[in-house]
Amino acid sequence: MIRNKLFLNAIEIPLDFILLVVSGIIAYYLRFAQFITQYRPVIFELPFFLFLQILIFTSLVAIIVFMISGLYSFEKRTVYQKFSKVFSACSTFILILVIAFFFEQRLFSSRFIVIIYWIIGIIFLLLERIALDITRRILAKKGIIKTKIILVGKNETAHELEREFQNDKTYGYEIVNHFSINDNTIYEIKNYILNNEVDEIILTDPYAEKDFVSSLINLCNVKHIIYKYTASLLETRIINFEVNDIAGIPIVEIKRTKLGGWGRISKRLFDFILAILGLIIFIPIYIIIGIIIKIDSPGPVLVRLTRIGVRNKEFKMYKFRSMIVGADKMKDELIKFNERNDGPLFKMKDDPRITRVGKFIRRTSIDEIPQILNVLKGEMSLVGPRAHEPREVAQYKDEQMQLLVIKPGITGMAQVSGRSNLKFEDEVRLDVYYIENWSLMLDVRIILKTIKVVLKKESAV
Repeated sequence: MIRNKLFLNAIEIPLDFILLVVSGIIAYYLRFAQFITQYRPVIFELPFFLFLQILIFTSLVAIIVFMISGLYSFEKRTVYQKFSKVFSACSTFILILVIAFFFEQRLFSSRFIVIIYWIIGIIFLLLERIALDITRRILAKKGIIKTKIILVGKNETAHELEREFQNDKTYGYEIVNHFSINDNTIYEIKNYILNNEVDEIILTDPYAEKDFVSSLINLCNVKHIIYKYTASLLETRIINFEVNDIAGIPIVEIKRTKLGGWGRISKRLFDFILAILGLIIFIPIYIIIGIIIKIDSPGPVLVRLTRIGVRNKEFKMYKFRSMIVGADKMKDELIKFNERNDGPLFKMKDDPRITRVGKFIRRTSIDEIPQILNVLKGEMSLVGPRAHEPREVAQYKDEQMQLLVIKPGITGMAQVSGRSNLKFEDEVRLDVYYIENWSLMLDVRIILKTIKVVLKKESAV
């Protein structure tokens, strides 16, 4: 079944070639179209068949450039990553083309055709990849594309993967067997592989013994099976690194986040601009919610809650008041009713401190809107890890302290993960992933997903 997936990847090359030729032909006819020539007369008229010969040759060169640029990688990519790769590869090819034309001016002289060819080519190649991705998902859902996998390790991570693959068939994964780790596991897997087709093996225990892991990798190599494993928090932290050398000795620097230098500056500008817009847009909500809170219960409209921010610094976080006055003092009495035993966080289903209006504004996340003021002050970011209380941060394990490397956010990966009862360890894993893989486009995606999540909550009210 996996051959179908390989076919969909391999077909990109001939499709790219065809679409590049079509893009060139469209660019050619646009150049000589009347609505263009009346504003930009043709100075150098190139016969179509000569142009076609040049186009076919240059499109073949483009395919080679695309291969070198890594456009035909088998890794899964988001739409933004697809666009980034296509744009980069097409731009590199066009640059080579322009340089070639510069040294051989007799060959070609229409800048218009080159520019339109570049623009249309990017659009067509991106649409092609999106269409192939949709096709891949449909075929996977119908079971036509199927990757047969073995899970090794019976832990919570394994059960989560099992549920995810069963609920979302678009992954195209079929779990054909699931082994626990013991002294006979390698032998059992080896016997199973002898009589059954297996494409991948996923080790779900990142803390399995080295000898076992080595034997499993060796088995996969011998049987030509893809080996994958779930990473521990330590391993997720060493994804971003930079290698330099001192006196010929390679020195590896483990980077905590991409948010340094220009990354930090661009994120701050992004936050500031959107926060100003948000402040203006939400003025009517401030007024309406303020009046309703005042009518519902005595006390201030806004509360200033102590939270821990970047580099373990305390700050006052603004929120619409959703609890009765003196709620903080009652927490010590209610801590015994805490429904979360997986970390330092407090959660109580029927918290008596929450007001009637408070239940609504919490469910719809309206209570978070005043945190825009914290963003403007530079204490928070629009997107980042959740801001926690001092007593909660005091219970962090060493590996969880990485959450304090960047500013906390109004929203974040944990909040838009699609799971309402996320375990604290999973929340940390998502936030660490965000810290390690930050980009402005990732922020945009999380903000858009937050809007979607909030609208769903409101429609359910």
